[in-house]
Amino acid sequence: MKTKIQSVRRFATSALLTVLVSGLTLLGSAQENRPPRQGGGQAQGRNRDGGGGGGGAAGERHEMPENKTPTSPNPGQTVGLFLNTAKACPGYTLMAPKHNTVTYLMNNAGQVVHSWTKSKYEPGQTVYLLPNGHMVRSCMLRVQGGTGGGEGGRIEEYDWDGNLVWEFDHATRDYQLHHDIKPLPNGNFLALMVERKSREQALAAGFDERMMRDDYLVPDAVVEIQPIKPKGGKIVWEWHVWDHLIQDSDKAKPNYGEPAEHPERIYVNCNGRASAAFWNHMNSLDYNAKLDQIVLSVRGCNEIWIIDHSTTTQQAAGRTGGKQGKGGDLLYRWGNPAAYKRGTLQDKQLVQQHDALWIPAGYPGAGHMTIFNNGYDRGWSSVEEIVLPVDASGRYPLQAGKTYGPEKPFWHYEAKNRTDFFSAEISGACRLPNGNTLICGGIVGNLFEVTPAGEMVWQYVNPMVRGGILAQGELPGKDMRGHLWNAVFQVNRYAPDYPGLKGRDLTPKGVIELPADQKGKTGMHLMTEAQRTDKPGGGGGEGNAGKRSGGNRGDRPPRDGRQGQGGDQRPPPPPDQQ
Repeated sequence: MKTKIQSVRRFATSALLTVLVSGLTLLGSAQENRPPRQGGGQAQGRNRDGGGGGGGAAGERHEMPENKTPTSPNPGQTVGLFLNTAKACPGYTLMAPKHNTVTYLMNNAGQVVHSWTKSKYEPGQTVYLLPNGHMVRSCMLRVQGGTGGGEGGRIEEYDWDGNLVWEFDHATRDYQLHHDIKPLPNGNFLALMVERKSREQALAAGFDERMMRDDYLVPDAVVEIQPIKPKGGKIVWEWHVWDHLIQDSDKAKPNYGEPAEHPERIYVNCNGRASAAFWNHMNSLDYNAKLDQIVLSVRGCNEIWIIDHSTTTQQAAGRTGGKQGKGGDLLYRWGNPAAYKRGTLQDKQLVQQHDALWIPAGYPGAGHMTIFNNGYDRGWSSVEEIVLPVDASGRYPLQAGKTYGPEKPFWHYEAKNRTDFFSAEISGACRLPNGNTLICGGIVGNLFEVTPAGEMVWQYVNPMVRGGILAQGELPGKDMRGHLWNAVFQVNRYAPDYPGLKGRDLTPKGVIELPADQKGKTGMHLMTEAQRTDKPGGGGGEGNAGKRSGGNRGDRPPRDGRQGQGGDQRPPPPPDQQ
């Protein structure tokens, strides 16, 4: 009872502070954009991928535009392969439907050539095919607290035959993997992680109490995990946002300074609005082996950041050391110079972006970076390709008082009628070997490929929803956030000569979607619109897993293989594949 009373008091206090902040600062964040409170629970309202990652500034209020459901050029078709032309890049697309537990590998004809069906978890959020033919899957665990969106907490590796060969849980109330992982050449994995900080810790770091929308923060960190098979892992390197903060409000605090004079530091008010618990809201990372650098997509600040991976963990917590001599300070940032007080809202070029990726060597645009620019509250999405201002030594020169370039993207894609292509959250884009770009309009499960000229040459709409497989003519409906039930976080395509596919049976095994005469397998045709969206009984919600607090209660993650025990209540097994 005491715990419940304390929880109610915390909630009431936080709510009162939110009202006060809104009145004092005229911040226009919509009420449904709030992240879950300390007791857990999902943020309500539509189009939420983790509450509070948004880019709205003080005084702005926006009605969220609708995400655009793709329309097939073929009458009566609602899912599956819409388009496949000779200009499409050959290969096999790896797809993990966001609201299911199956991972598919498909050819360009929209036919499944392989699938992994034994995971008991929805994705959390990315999947990759390794050079040895294994599939590694980040999985969603439910724990008390969490991020409010993009939760992970578990990594699973399956061999080609579907056997689980490695599992690693890393999620408690106080830390949790989320969104993205990345295989490294040495066999380890990079992963995004949040770590819980109390209100007191936030205030000591220079956050303004009136600008905190919750009574705690979950700032980001990056960890490198060495697998211990068949179960376990060891964190061998880490970097924390919390070690590189700067604030300009309290001279008595050691991290006081002028953000415009220190673009290598992370300004506590970089979001330009009141801070939700999931403050940075990172959603992707990528690794450049040649430079030994990591790029991070920081949705909360409308920026991408690059950090030095050549540091030791100790150096990564400081400001010296590593190949670039800057320790864990930022080497580069782009997208929103207002985040380091060298620009205004009008200078912002990224709007709650996802999936910042280096273009691989040998691909057209090698060394450039592609970014899915969601466009959250502007109502249309785009893909940007930028040329990084990096020199031969891996440094990013910056003139005093200037902002990081480039001034504009090298290549840009948007729909001819720009509002026809809009996915407010999740999503991704990657360069293909022939110069085309594979795009995932995540919220609406729309996968498509465009040429450098912007011509669409391949398109596929995911037919898998939580309840099973849709038939032609059926629509997926929306969850409580406005995401379609066939949402896909992001996808990757692997060339026919990819090492992981060598010697594998890639015989087509049919399409995923059902024929039109088998409508009704998911039960969605019996639901009202309200049941399709907001009612848990109608397929609403974000998972069937329960909530459990974990074992290690400290602010920092365990070291040397001491794993946290994540929630073990799991979603139901995969539906019948028909």
